[in-house]
Amino acid sequence: MSIENAIIVKSKTRLEMLTEKFNTKKQAEFYIVQNMMTFKEKRKTEAPKSEKSFMKNVVQQQPKKKDELNEGVIAFNSYQEEHDQYYRTFESVQSFLAKHLKVNILERQYLPSYIFTEKDLVIVVGQDGLVANTAKYVNNIPIIGINPDPKRYDGVLLPFDAKSMQHSVLKVLGETYSSCLVTMAEVKLNDGQRLLAFNDIFLGPSSHTSARYNITFNGNTESHSSSGLIVSTGAGSTGWLSSVFNMANGIGKTFIQPNSADISPLRVSWDENKLVFVVREPFRSKNSQVNLSAGTIEGGNELILESLMPDNGIIFSDGIEADSLKFNSGSIATIGIAPEKAKLVIAL
Repeated sequence: MSIENAIIVKSKTRLEMLTEKFNTKKQAEFYIVQNMMTFKEKRKTEAPKSEKSFMKNVVQQQPKKKDELNEGVIAFNSYQEEHDQYYRTFESVQSFLAKHLKVNILERQYLPSYIFTEKDLVIVVGQDGLVANTAKYVNNIPIIGINPDPKRYDGVLLPFDAKSMQHSVLKVLGETYSSCLVTMAEVKLNDGQRLLAFNDIFLGPSSHTSARYNITFNGNTESHSSSGLIVSTGAGSTGWLSSVFNMANGIGKTFIQPNSADISPLRVSWDENKLVFVVREPFRSKNSQVNLSAGTIEGGNELILESLMPDNGIIFSDGIEADSLKFNSGSIATIGIAPEKAKLVIAL
């Protein structure tokens, strides 16, 4: 089936979000500038009274109000520059695509309700997280990730800029492109709800309390009290999951063996049919165990969690709490490898 539509997925810039919050750009600028000036004023008056001579020196070195105002303007200008650069790229991409395809613009917030078809080509203009969030909804449709601002964004999932993407779009239309298939995770609830993850899934409390649940893996079951559980894909293994290894290394060097070698963070290929789960801060007590604190999910294997939380239980993926499932008492979650793959167009 030939491609007829280009769906450009975008998200609001920081300036747009500020403008929405404060109604106008001028009011947003006033807020940023005023906060900077207030902070500088407080710095002049909050030193201990016993340090008068020190404080006098500090005050003398502080910038004048005009300089403080300029610092605030400079801070706000960074929002404006980022916004302008984003839309220069966006408009260039839109202009090129309009010569070859029908163009639809899709804001990030509408991704969950948009129905993609095989006639679509998905173009993501934004940060890496926008690619991850988009991939969950497009079901094997090719995705071209464009980095609108290489000076600001790492762009691990954004191999193209506004110029290099043109050649790749034509190759996709000619069906001669190269792509990477990325393994995703899925969580299914016993009431039929389902959520996909490009990077990771979190199951646990929505606030800073203990998560209570029964966990079943490889035929073994335990009752847990923890701060939640992370299930990571290969694409997400260098993200949130890596922080758990960093914590383990810090604890080991501080309290166990100071000169020990670091535990290397687990690396899983993006296309490998493997997920990794880690329980965060498992607590051992008369009613909770800690043996099932980590593992790998491969093939048809699954991880099952039964919520024991009357309320505040939550499941979300890729850091997007707004698109979440409730995980309270009576809910049973089954986590495994999703049948869908994300198809990312790669640069040759």
